Amino acid sequence: MKFEELGLNEAINRAIAELGFVEPTPIQEQAIPVLITNRRQDLVALAQTGTGKTAAFGLPLIQQIDFTHFDTQAIVLCPTRELCMQITRDLLNFSKYIRNASVVPIYGGASIEKQIREIRSGAHIIVCTPGRMVDMIERGVIKIQGVETVVLDEADEMLHMGFKEDLDRILAETPSDKNTWLFSATMPDEVLRISRTYMSNPYEVTVGRKNQGNENIEHCYYVVHARDRYLALKRIADYNPNIFAIVFCRTKLETQEIADSLIKDGYNADALHGDLSQAQRDYVMKRYRNRALQLLVATDVAARGIDVNDVTHVINYNLPDDVENYTHRSGRTARAGKKGVSIAIINMKEQYRIREIERHLKTTFTKLQVPTGFEVCEQQLLGLIGRVQDVDVDQNAIGPYMEKALEALSEFSREDIIQRFISYEFNHFLDYYRNAPDLNVQAERGEKGQSRPGVVKLYMNIGQLEGFDFNSIKDFIAQAAGIDSKQVEWAEVKNTFSLIEVRTEVYEKVMQALHGSTYKKRTIRIESRGSKENDIPRTRLRSDKGGGGGGRRDFGRDRGDRNDRGGQGGKRSFNKSSGGSGGKKEKPWEQFFGDAKSGDKKKKKKR
Repeated sequence: MKFEELGLNEAINRAIAELGFVEPTPIQEQAIPVLITNRRQDLVALAQTGTGKTAAFGLPLIQQIDFTHFDTQAIVLCPTRELCMQITRDLLNFSKYIRNASVVPIYGGASIEKQIREIRSGAHIIVCTPGRMVDMIERGVIKIQGVETVVLDEADEMLHMGFKEDLDRILAETPSDKNTWLFSATMPDEVLRISRTYMSNPYEVTVGRKNQGNENIEHCYYVVHARDRYLALKRIADYNPNIFAIVFCRTKLETQEIADSLIKDGYNADALHGDLSQAQRDYVMKRYRNRALQLLVATDVAARGIDVNDVTHVINYNLPDDVENYTHRSGRTARAGKKGVSIAIINMKEQYRIREIERHLKTTFTKLQVPTGFEVCEQQLLGLIGRVQDVDVDQNAIGPYMEKALEALSEFSREDIIQRFISYEFNHFLDYYRNAPDLNVQAERGEKGQSRPGVVKLYMNIGQLEGFDFNSIKDFIAQAAGIDSKQVEWAEVKNTFSLIEVRTEVYEKVMQALHGSTYKKRTIRIESRGSKENDIPRTRLRSDKGGGGGGRRDFGRDRGDRNDRGGQGGKRSFNKSSGGSGGKKEKPWEQFFGDAKSGDKKKKKKR
């Protein structure tokens, strides 16, 4: 089917022909004829991101508007300002050959006075975020009692972002006989509630099956240690020389940190998150659309509405909390029928979440191995050769220089020239990846009693009763030893003790700074067991007898004291007896390392 067969008027067909539209997508083919034919028709459309939903509602909406009157006749609600601006651009392009057509975007982060002036000058269609629309209603700027059509685009995301009350307020104030067109990638209960409350016998359109991902997207994941997540990200980017990707992070802080690190390491990258001003966001998006950036590092909220062609990869630096958010993330690639790749970088403990997403999306993830240094260099070399093969050669332009160039290179053979050319362009990759470690995780923990290579497992006799948790114990150790908290790789805080893993290179610093020091009048004791790789001996380091003297450091803070039971002088004994001389002794702590996660003692074998 061609667009000309859908029933759109001549002005619209002319505009979309210039945009290169030839054949409608499935969602457009199903929705447009219904909305054009039945001017009083509610619609619920379920389709994945990137399937052409904007044209599916935008083209019939423009055809229904009476552009001879300047009253606001339609409202399009969407979750973010980026999507708001994108929809506005599309609607203006669709109505290019319609005289006096006015489409006004309103959203937070921009001058509200300017937006008010534009609305009062006449706006046939208002594209808006829910919060700013409520603000305009309360100011009395917009009279929505005469609105004929309300479009809810990305309805699931608006509800996920907490706009439920705003949507209810807007929909309740619009006429009961209006058209309501609801478009969503997923259909959670709250979206169903809206359709049942504010819609009358809606026509339903579904492209694909509910809660199914885009079939053109290849889903895969890499398993690495948490400390290697950033290294894995760089290696994935280097393995794909022509990558044009969006990297999703959970928080604004992490987004900025990852982007800054990538820029420092020489990548064409930048951040997009809510702490940027509108001017900064527009600048970043302009660079990304123009492909001045290869990696856009973004939060979920900021990335909504990014409609950029040919995104090759979506990289989940961290998996989102909700499966629906994964659907929206992955939908940034494989748009308009093209293929794309969605990658998740996870640790061993997160593998169950991959299974959850697979069940929800009815798809399968492929587990991949993080490329080795050799494989990365090989891909980069092939990419370089490909660019050389595809380069345009202007014989006339370079002709005057060829004689001297050939003369200068005459002493080199063909093989010499190729080797020197590759080395000139490629030495930095060869140097960086020469001794690159394997980042793939085979097992999260070693065998019983054994630390992972490169780390040392420590036992400390302070824990939850001193007020510590996972983060505070790491910060405490890092501050005391003068190291980066990232070098404290793992911690499990129990009631009366903590288990910690630190990098081998900071092991001595941690022991010297903390063992034998005092914390809230309590002498800190540490036991360690090193990895085979670094041959750190299994040890029990005894603290000095007596209290607090001998130059010990006191890390005590105002968290209250804990009274120890047993032992002398308030000190806890690791081998204490109960029930007199015939009582059973507790095992030495070194026998506990194989059961670190539970912290429980196993029964002593009979001799």
